Amino acid sequence: MSDLPYLVPAAAVITEEEIKKSRFITHLAHTPTVEAAKAFVDQVKREHAAARHNCWAFVAGRPENSMLWGFSDDGEPSGTAGKPILAQLSGSGVGEITAVVTRYSGGIKLGTGGLVKAYGGGVQIALTSLQTIEKQITVRGQLRCAYSQVADVESLLSQYKGKLVDTDYGQDVVMCCELEKRVSERFATHLFERSSGQITVSFEKTSK
Repeated sequence: MSDLPYLVPAAAVITEEEIKKSRFITHLAHTPTVEAAKAFVDQVKREHAAARHNCWAFVAGRPENSMLWGFSDDGEPSGTAGKPILAQLSGSGVGEITAVVTRYSGGIKLGTGGLVKAYGGGVQIALTSLQTIEKQITVRGQLRCAYSQVADVESLLSQYKGKLVDTDYGQDVVMCCELEKRVSERFATHLFERSSGQITVSFEKTSK
C-alpha cells in the first residue's frame, strides 16, 4: 500500500432531513478498522432500534483500498441504499470512515430512484460538514549506537521529524524511534552514511 498520508474524520457528524415524510438521519464517524466500523453500525442500530432501516457503508482503511469496504441495504431494495452510501464515501477521498443512514418511514414510497437519491444525497450533505485531519503512515525502527553517538542520532531524527519512543541504556544505547514511512529509508541511509557505516536501523514490517 502507499506510504502517502491520507485524510480521516476529525470528529463525528450527524445531519438530518425529511423527504416525503420520511426522516433520514446520517451519521458519520472515524472507524480505523473493520471491527470499529461494524461496532459503530451496531451502536447506531441500538440507538435507533425503532427505525425501519439503518443502512450503512464503510471505508475502513485507505480511501482507495476496496478490500476494506463494506455496505448493507438493511432491508431496502437491493442497490438503493448501501451502494449509494458507499459511492459517496469512496469518492470523498476520506479513509477510515463509516456512514449509517437511519430512515424513519413516513408511509410514502420513494421508488428506487428516490431511495438512491435520498441515501446518497444524505451522505453527500453530511460530508460537506465533515472536518478531517491528515493521517501520517508511520513505522517504528530500532537501532544500536554508542553513548557518544546519541546526540547525533537524535539530531538526525529531529531533522526527519521523527520521535524517540524508547531508549535502553546498557553497554550500548538501544533506541526505538518512529517516523513517517515514506522518509524512513532516507533516514536509515543518512544515518548509516553519517556514522560511517556503524549504525543501521531495523524497521518493523507494516501492513498499511
